[in-house]
Amino acid sequence: MPPDAAAVRPDPDAVLEALNFDLPPARIAQTGAEPRDSSRLMVVGQAGIRHQIFHDLPGLLRPGDLLVFNESRVIPARVMAHKPAANGLGGGKVEVLLLRQEALPELGPHVWSAYLKPAKRAGNELWLGQQGARPLRAEVVGALPDGARLLRFAEDVLPHLDRIGTLPLPPYIVADPARFAERYQTVYAQTPGSVAAPTAGLHFTPELLARLDTLGVERANVTLHVGAGTFKPISGRVADHLMHAEQFEISEETAQAVTRARREGRRVVAVGTTTVRALQSAWDGGAGESGRLAAGHGDTRIFITPGYSGFLPDVLITNLHLPGSTLLLLVSAFAGVERIRAAYDAALSEGYRFYSLGDAMWLDRSQ
Repeated sequence: MPPDAAAVRPDPDAVLEALNFDLPPARIAQTGAEPRDSSRLMVVGQAGIRHQIFHDLPGLLRPGDLLVFNESRVIPARVMAHKPAANGLGGGKVEVLLLRQEALPELGPHVWSAYLKPAKRAGNELWLGQQGARPLRAEVVGALPDGARLLRFAEDVLPHLDRIGTLPLPPYIVADPARFAERYQTVYAQTPGSVAAPTAGLHFTPELLARLDTLGVERANVTLHVGAGTFKPISGRVADHLMHAEQFEISEETAQAVTRARREGRRVVAVGTTTVRALQSAWDGGAGESGRLAAGHGDTRIFITPGYSGFLPDVLITNLHLPGSTLLLLVSAFAGVERIRAAYDAALSEGYRFYSLGDAMWLDRSQ
């Protein structure tokens, strides 16, 4: 970044205002396209905008391109609980949204952060699961600045969630979570830990992936466990927005594949904004042959807004995001504010479906 770049850095508050738009509720997709790759795909590059179908993706890719996916799997993180009662029938109900397992050795090995409705004070005990079944017991042992509570369990939670939990669908989707047990997962999901799907990947089918393999497109995975904060809109000034932390991991194999692709001049295509956040959190920012992706794991609070420089991916596949969101700022930083404004104007006029189960965009920085 040149020394005077800060002087011309776009004002993110002005960008959000410029990209504000009215989205009719009917345009927020309530069901995914069937088959998955029959969703629409808006192709956005320097040459303008084209309207295609997602199964046309092989025509946009080249042999040697490297597709990078977020392989995190959504967990059944929404659990009904109740307070223990003296008569054993259970006290008042509490809705629990498990967020992530926390590394807090001083509190024990099985501590999770969670949103509770209604919130509970430290020291309270909760029994998670339906009444009449063996409950999973937890104690509220603390609170976090964003209002989440810390729950300490006596055992590992993950093996029990399929029995006691449901998928935490986004608040704007009005549907029975049981219908989305697999549809709200990518077909390549592996490592459980997300409370929201990395939705750009929902358009891929096994057949489409096989076509890409035949074409000679390389694939690599990162893991970023998507947190509930992905749905949190920006209220007030962008500079005051508290970006949520998300756990990510990049394997040595992926780090080498990405670094090699960059050094050989092959395109890196990120599937989803979560993949971008993981890559940028581990990229050293070097250009051309000097750049290197580091293997490892940790938390990231990276907040990408217009003016951000040093993107690793050449192309981003993403869905259409809601106004006032951190995701809209990220794609504007990646593709340029004016290009994104034109793309969203086109999406609104052409009947595209928005957000998690909606249509997709191909944003190309290299053309």
